[in-house]
Amino acid sequence: MADGFFGYPFRRLFLSPPAYHEWSGSTALMDWLESPTSHIFKVNVPGFSKENIKVQVGDENILHIKGEGGKEETHEKDTVWHVAERGTRKKGFSREIELPEDVKLDQIKAQVENGVLTIVVPKDTNPKQSKVRNINITSKL
Repeated sequence: MADGFFGYPFRRLFLSPPAYHEWSGSTALMDWLESPTSHIFKVNVPGFSKENIKVQVGDENILHIKGEGGKEETHEKDTVWHVAERGTRKKGFSREIELPEDVKLDQIKAQVENGVLTIVVPKDTNPKQSKVRNINITSKL
């Protein structure tokens, strides 16, 4: 029964690490793929250069992706707008992803090409020691 309930497509909602994002009108949509050796994130970042993007890993395995600046369109003073769906302000975005514990934080790589930011987070194949520690129970303190 549990397999049916938590099966595709609802499994990710309950069992996978959460991905958070702040939407600020950008098209920074993201795909998260997992291979046997790594987690791969692909983020749409049209109009952003590598100088406008920050990728950081914070406390508790949180991957921060932030884009600031982007291209701001300028127009003559006497221009009349009829439709403005694409936005005319400076663009920005922010994403936060909770990474699994089995990753190598010191080997994360990122590259931007053709408006797509690709971040590769290698998996750690060595099993980590359990954080659970048994406490001996006695009859007196």
